[in-house]
Amino acid sequence: MMAVDVTTQGAFSAGNPKMLFEGPYMPTPRSFQDYDVSPDGQRFLMLKAAEQLQPLAQINVVVNWTEELKQNAPPGKR
Repeated sequence: MMAVDVTTQGAFSAGNPKMLFEGPYMPTPRSFQDYDVSPDGQRFLMLKAAEQLQPLAQINVVVNWTEELKQNAPPGKR
C-alpha cells in the first residue's frame, strides 16, 4: 500500500509515492477493493491469508450446557 501527497490548490500536483506497508494480503477480484479505510482515515482493513496452523490434537464437546446456564443465569434473565 502506497501513499502520495497531493496538492489541489491552483494546479494539481502529486508528490513521490511512499510505501505505507507491505505484506502477503489476499487479492480479491478486481471489481472489488481488497481493502477498506476507517472513516477517520487512520486505519486500513485488509484480508490476510491465514497462517498454516497445527492440526488440533483435542476437541472438547460440552453437553447439557443449557442446564448449567439455567442454574447460573441470574433470575429474570433466562
